[in-house]
Amino acid sequence: MIEILMSFFLGIVEGITEWLPISSTGHMILVNRFMGSGEGFFSTDVFLYVIQLGAIMAIVTLYFKKLNPFSPSKTKEEKKDTFNMWGKVIVACLPAAVIGLLLNDFADKFENEYVISATLIIYGIAFIIAERRKCTAKYTSVPAVSYTTALLIGAFQVLSIIPGTSRSGATILGAILIGCSREIAAEFSFFLAIPVMFGVSFLKLVTYDAAITPWQWMILGIAMVVAYAVSMVSVKFLTGYVKKHDFTVFGWYRIALGAVVILLTVILPLLTA
Repeated sequence: MIEILMSFFLGIVEGITEWLPISSTGHMILVNRFMGSGEGFFSTDVFLYVIQLGAIMAIVTLYFKKLNPFSPSKTKEEKKDTFNMWGKVIVACLPAAVIGLLLNDFADKFENEYVISATLIIYGIAFIIAERRKCTAKYTSVPAVSYTTALLIGAFQVLSIIPGTSRSGATILGAILIGCSREIAAEFSFFLAIPVMFGVSFLKLVTYDAAITPWQWMILGIAMVVAYAVSMVSVKFLTGYVKKHDFTVFGWYRIALGAVVILLTVILPLLTA
């Protein structure tokens, strides 16, 4: 029963944090550490990454028409634009596909509170600085994004290999710095997540060195369903939020969370030693 409640809770955490630029994997690792589930199935790469498929299906559901190049309601030109968009998404995935595969095992060494707190704070500061720079939006629609720009955004996504960075945070921040509007930065980040997260989930499944029991599959399935439902809400929230606000609040949240992690894992243990 406790494991089922944990899967519900982690599904909620995944659904909220996957799309907001605050690091879903970082939050999942921290939640596991502080709730005492850091040594079980919930802390494995299979659970931490495959649960993201639930969140991804929310994007497929919400943007199905925009993502579907064969939609009968689209004109010939709109279908062409959709194929073109997928071409840019694939190009943007190349850096993560190449470098991610090379560094897959190496990145696991950074799954600790020290690295997560540092990346939370560093990228929090980066978001605040980027928003204060008031970058001019040169790209206000996905079709306007060039293949070169898509590749550069994909290069930023590689940074998310380090836990606590945030895949959406890295791509959104990179897109804004390159010249995308906040709405397009968020939307392109959503689309880019589809092939990347399917690929990462498949990689974690095939490289997992233990058999997944039926009970573990059920726990994972529950978490994915919850992540899907919560993602439907969080994606709609973010797309509405960025139309009227910037990402500064997420920067401050990252800094505050990183400070709390340092307090709990570094300072308090020293004081109580």
